[in-house]
Amino acid sequence: MKILVCISKTPDTTSKIAFKDGNTKFDDAGVQWIINPSDEWNALVRALELKEKDASIVLHLISVGGADYDPIIRKALALGGDEAIRVNADSSDSYFIASQIAAVAKEGAYDLILTGKETIDYNGSSIGGFVAELIDVAYVSLATKFDLNGTVATIDREIEGGEETNEVSLPVVVSCQKGVAEQRIPNMRGIMAARTKPLKVVEPIAVDALTSLVSFELPPAKAGVKLVAADNVAELVRLLHEEAKAI
Repeated sequence: MKILVCISKTPDTTSKIAFKDGNTKFDDAGVQWIINPSDEWNALVRALELKEKDASIVLHLISVGGADYDPIIRKALALGGDEAIRVNADSSDSYFIASQIAAVAKEGAYDLILTGKETIDYNGSSIGGFVAELIDVAYVSLATKFDLNGTVATIDREIEGGEETNEVSLPVVVSCQKGVAEQRIPNMRGIMAARTKPLKVVEPIAVDALTSLVSFELPPAKAGVKLVAADNVAELVRLLHEEAKAI
């Protein structure tokens, strides 16, 4: 069995976000980059758990990005995996990115493709669905539990007011969220091994992007806190109505 896990590079949540060139580009000066948490803690770790149970599983990682992605990919390889593939392209368009992943997935004939729920920068949640459509396989989103018995996957996912359980035959694309695996950190052995694991760089296929970023803007600054005396109900109602627009 072959598993492909999608890995993305995102800014650390503690990084100060700013834009440049008339708010048309993200300013990455001084930004600390990390593996997208949902890709790492959920999709990748669940794939590693499956591989630990079945040593015959071949586990590959894939990213779409420039050479600046390499340190992030090596960090992911330190957790585990046999090798990584980087498609040498820089794009924010979900369709373009998914098309590159789909091309690699088709060529590699992977049985299972795992993605995180979403990236913490763009929050698109679209890559898994795009990839599944492009390679014409089933797609299950937002998995909170994933079990594999032979070539049949049992997947739990949250729905409005409860949970549902799906059974699907491989191949399948699954996006994973919190609950599907336990978070882990690389050990020294993994970190050393990651230095020598293959990181294959491939050129992108020709695909036209469907979207482009026009501009960014930061959310409005938060207003200061106003304290209202417990017995001043009229003032509280006024503030909620006139300023907070809550009532």
